[in-house]
Amino acid sequence: MTYLLALDQGTSSSRSIVFDEHGYAVSSAQAELPQHYPQPAWVEHDPLDIWRSQLETARQALRQASLDASRIRAIGITNQRETTLLWNRHTGQPLHRALVWQDRRTEAFCAALRDQGRAPLIREKTGLVLDAYFSAPKLRWLLDNVTGARDAAERGELAFGTIDTWLIWQLTQGRVHATDVSNASRTLLFDIERSDWSDELLGLFNIPRSVLPEVRPSAADYGTTAPELFGQPIRIAGVAGDQQSALFGQACHKPGQVKNTYGTGCFMLMHTGDQRHTSRHGLITTRAAQPSADAQYALEGSVFIGGAVVQWLRDGLRCIRASTEIEALAASVPDSDGVVFVPAFGGLGAPYWEPEARGTITGLTRGATAAHIARAALESIAFQSTALLRAMRQDAEQQGLDIHELRVDGGACVNNLLMQFQADLLGIPVVRPAHIETTALGAAYLAGIGSGLYLDLDTIAARWRTDAVFTPVMSRDQAEGRMAQWEHAVRQATAR
Repeated sequence: MTYLLALDQGTSSSRSIVFDEHGYAVSSAQAELPQHYPQPAWVEHDPLDIWRSQLETARQALRQASLDASRIRAIGITNQRETTLLWNRHTGQPLHRALVWQDRRTEAFCAALRDQGRAPLIREKTGLVLDAYFSAPKLRWLLDNVTGARDAAERGELAFGTIDTWLIWQLTQGRVHATDVSNASRTLLFDIERSDWSDELLGLFNIPRSVLPEVRPSAADYGTTAPELFGQPIRIAGVAGDQQSALFGQACHKPGQVKNTYGTGCFMLMHTGDQRHTSRHGLITTRAAQPSADAQYALEGSVFIGGAVVQWLRDGLRCIRASTEIEALAASVPDSDGVVFVPAFGGLGAPYWEPEARGTITGLTRGATAAHIARAALESIAFQSTALLRAMRQDAEQQGLDIHELRVDGGACVNNLLMQFQADLLGIPVVRPAHIETTALGAAYLAGIGSGLYLDLDTIAARWRTDAVFTPVMSRDQAEGRMAQWEHAVRQATAR
């Protein structure tokens, strides 16, 4: 038996999972990642916390599996996307905390570019909307606001990366400065049709090319780890942004297959094959995980606040002591009794793209309780995901594709109440796999392809296993009525 080690660096934690060659998890370790909020709408991570926690969980996972490095065929890396780091090439030291994908400090700059009419150019080249969510405005902010950063960058002394690039740099001790196409396509700097960094966009954002990493396929040679980290070198053979990795791990390799990840945010992707498709309904075009030199594409919609609304109930309102208590509290009432919760703490993502929207709870009466708010909070995750799938379905129909089921993963998909409500709103089956951490599994599978362990995608698809299928029981009229309530609440949250 040979094994694969997946490093899954997420927004709220660093996790490492050892998989056997059949795709079964053998061991795992996880460490919570501290969040920093220096100002309202600013979100930061300490890059060294990211590296130390990821390294330690990798070592723990190997110890728990009683494996040494010689038994690991390859490492796969998957990561929170768009989060932006800048470090010194010579010392390896970060210049500033990482700016997390949720960070909104660059919204005014993005608004100015939109006012200048730059958004269509960016959409044409990158497939993305011009938003503070992505990496380029964050990188520009670092270059302009960290003392001496721009001059050092112009001298070629600095390296930029998303989390994958930072981990590769640390694992190889600076020998490899690279990223994969799926992460590069999230920066607002990558021409997704030419598969190269765009000089025009680099000029627009005033970013020197010298800071950028090399772009490689998602299954490729990313060097080997420094021998002292695990006792001997391990090959790094797979890299993908977390949502593209989850799409791959869910065996959604064919056009029209859709998955939704329920994590801190919710991220829905539909594979569209080797052809780029532009959404007419508020979605973005992105590069899918690419196991070979052939380009692969997906349509994506992002919900900024998914499972994070449960964390807010725990830490902000203190309605629950642990996130796992939310289902029981929500199930203690038969419905939300008209309460609708729009968790737009930092704006609304697709398909609305309303950066100025703010969190709103409507329908409160004297009889409303913490249980009703908890149920409305859970339902908000399903409402937002339904709005995404409706937009995606319209795009799919124009491409001649049929969406007949939704594959789900991520921590919140274990919540049966949420999954059933999701199926009721969508009107199609919601399918939960046996292994819900498909983000890490996708990274492992990519490493397996990159290292020659797997020869084709059919081998991976055959390993996908179902845990539960949630079929709709709500009438379509009732589902439409609930969605109308939601859209009414969204209009209130976006009113200025």
